[in-house]
Amino acid sequence: MSNNKKTFSMLIMIASVFAIFSVPAFCQESNVDEDLENMSAEEVAAYNIEGSLFEQITTLEQEKVLMQLEKERAQLDLELDRLAAEKIKLHMEIDSLSGRAEQQQQELQNAQAKLEAEAAKLEREKEALAAEADALANRTSSYNNSYSYEDSESENIVDIANDYRLVNVFGAGSQLQATIKNLNTGQDKRISVGKVVDGYTVKSISIDDGIVFVKDGQTQTLNVASNAK
Repeated sequence: MSNNKKTFSMLIMIASVFAIFSVPAFCQESNVDEDLENMSAEEVAAYNIEGSLFEQITTLEQEKVLMQLEKERAQLDLELDRLAAEKIKLHMEIDSLSGRAEQQQQELQNAQAKLEAEAAKLEREKEALAAEADALANRTSSYNNSYSYEDSESENIVDIANDYRLVNVFGAGSQLQATIKNLNTGQDKRISVGKVVDGYTVKSISIDDGIVFVKDGQTQTLNVASNAK
């Protein structure tokens, strides 16, 4: 009996809920509700709702709920599709950025390698120029030293034939002597081996070769040919 009362109460509550969503229909079937209220528990338990207004209301509400659920599910599907498209787009952008980053990194590495090669080339050219400058400086210094030495030597060396002339050679063997004339003063001077004339030392005297003078390793000869000159 208690189960029948619970069933009756549940039916009344359900009818009241659906009556809120369908007031006109509920009003039209007020007599049915009154009949339900006047029914005994046995009659309520045996009541068949198939084809009744209650079943129609229940079916309608279920369809509304199902339609709402389908609409929400369709909306969710759209959102999922949008999110999937956004995800694909994001991955494409990430791949694009990664590719550009790798390309930029490669370009930077190529530029750095080019700069290093140019720097190495410039360093080699600098070293070559420095070597050429050193070689040129050495050649210039050597030329200047040689030129200065030759100038000093030429300045110190005086052709004795410009100032003296061989007059004659006399004597015999190692005792040969010679007479020379100073062309500037016209005076004659008798000389022998070992004598010094204007800084020149008489090295040897011979009839054929004339007089050989030596000074600072430089030798000059005064003979008939020198006199002819």
